[in-house]
Amino acid sequence: MPGVGNLVLRDEGVGVHAVRELEEGEIPIRDQVKAVCDLLGFDPYYLANEGRLVAFVPEGEAGAILRAMQAHPLGKEAVIIGRVVAEHPGKVLLKTAIGGHRLLEPLSGEQFPRIC
Repeated sequence: MPGVGNLVLRDEGVGVHAVRELEEGEIPIRDQVKAVCDLLGFDPYYLANEGRLVAFVPEGEAGAILRAMQAHPLGKEAVIIGRVVAEHPGKVLLKTAIGGHRLLEPLSGEQFPRIC
């Protein structure tokens, strides 16, 4: 599975006329992964991962679906990481921990580490 940034950008079922607003503090990234990304200069939102599910569900049903997922042993860590809104069509915004917004754009090739 591609990283959450690429996956959410590519999901055509939501439509390009909606923005996906993700909450940085809600996306579960293990401390070990953060540490390695910091060390190597990678953005964890673009790293590939396996065994994860990103589901787009009607807002009114999200709570019930989340509870059902969490009731299963493999879904106990399930969380809501964002929402789809009408502003800024076709974009994915990451709401940062300090309240700003960061645009998540598709990678044009391989992810290269930061050099500074």
